Amino acid sequence: MLAIFVVFLDSTKVEATRMLRITFDSDIRFVFESLQKGLLGDWNKGPHLAGYVDFAQSITEHHPDHHQSYPWTSWTSVDPPLLSNCKTQLENCLESMSHKAIKLGSISSQQIFTTMNKWYGLNTALRRILQGYNIAVPEKVSVSFLWERAVYALSVRQNADEIDGLLELEEKGNSLSVEEASYYRETAFALRLAKEVIKVHQGWKANAIAHLNRTNGFSRTLANSCTDWPLLMLELLSQAAEIGFFQPKLVLNNIEILKRAIQTDDSTVSASMYHDNLIWRIIALGANERCLPVLFVTSDRFVLFFVSIFGFNKDNLLLSDDYVVS
Repeated sequence: MLAIFVVFLDSTKVEATRMLRITFDSDIRFVFESLQKGLLGDWNKGPHLAGYVDFAQSITEHHPDHHQSYPWTSWTSVDPPLLSNCKTQLENCLESMSHKAIKLGSISSQQIFTTMNKWYGLNTALRRILQGYNIAVPEKVSVSFLWERAVYALSVRQNADEIDGLLELEEKGNSLSVEEASYYRETAFALRLAKEVIKVHQGWKANAIAHLNRTNGFSRTLANSCTDWPLLMLELLSQAAEIGFFQPKLVLNNIEILKRAIQTDDSTVSASMYHDNLIWRIIALGANERCLPVLFVTSDRFVLFFVSIFGFNKDNLLLSDDYVVS
């Protein structure tokens, strides 16, 4: 079941539970209470983990992060950011959240493989990657064998110290056994392998994307290929969510700027197509699978709060039919 709420950030006089007309979900109430109090930092305390992406951040002439003031009128009056910068911001944020989930043991290598195998044809892509590592692979082997071989090959060739730093394994010190550290590293390398597999699939579609951009056409399949990596991480994080232990959420600020971003090459579809595809795939993830709470915030302080709800029928939600899509 999917619930979508549209609210204003300035509606501070309305209690969160009344605004939602819902009383059972502590995580949703926590999000709105934090919104009202302006305590974004509280979203990273205890089991909570909040990813925050401001698509206006790379506009150096008009953003406080660069010691500048916001534009006098609106973001539409200034030059938009590069689409590549917006993509990098989103992907870096989700990668950081994924590493924290791995550190908690909430995401496993097997989970990554299962999710990838559900959506992608892995056989040819994994063989291509192993071939690039000069590793011979027998013809008749299972996809799981190829995956394990590729994870191992990647772990041998990449910097384990870098992975330890990303997962902050050194902070755990002697409390972490050799087996536990190996388990976390394997999962981190599996996540990198998933990224490599998606890059291989994108490479196969590169000419088609370039042609699409030249002709100003539309293709859902090609748009999907450009948002596959962030959506995979969103799905993994959503699967890992557990009330009281790991409760991730994502805030996408100035979301409308993404739609106006400047495309500089044919590595992706147009900004407007990327923007629309990203939003619709997040909604589809919540409707068809499960999705962590996502807040889309516009520069005029308008918020679309999106969350998928599980384990309750509509009668128990205390929501009107206007707010529930089943």
